[in-house]
Amino acid sequence: MREADTNNALSTLAHHPALAKAFLRFNVHLLTSSTLPPRIRELAILRVAHRRQSAYEWSHHVRMAKEEGVTEDQIAAVQRGEGLDAFDQAVITGVDELDEKSELSDHTWATLGERLNDQQRMDFVFTVGCYALLAMAFNTFGVQPEHATTAANNVE
Repeated sequence: MREADTNNALSTLAHHPALAKAFLRFNVHLLTSSTLPPRIRELAILRVAHRRQSAYEWSHHVRMAKEEGVTEDQIAAVQRGEGLDAFDQAVITGVDELDEKSELSDHTWATLGERLNDQQRMDFVFTVGCYALLAMAFNTFGVQPEHATTAANNVE
């Protein structure tokens, strides 16, 4: 699985059909049925991809973030660990806290709660966790983006 022919997520997951079926159901929920606003979802995923140095996630979610109205300046801010406003900063800080300590501080939970209800904050936590897991898997299995040019643009 860790050979050069492992070139994308689905071909990698195909090595374990039962796992793929269960995981993809959860992942599709986060992408299509989650209560989290899509723009916030994409900012969070980009921050996870950057922190975990997941070129595959980064390449796919830069495109998806742009489709949700995220600008190049906002994408660059995600890489620096900055939000362009207080709420975006809470999203970035939330990802960092979850990645470092596996929990949100009371302050970040409350700040996110200014715009997100409890279900949305739960979806936020599960989205961050899901994409951290994917980054671990993609990095371990050597999954590379289909188009290297986007990936090279700054996961690090």
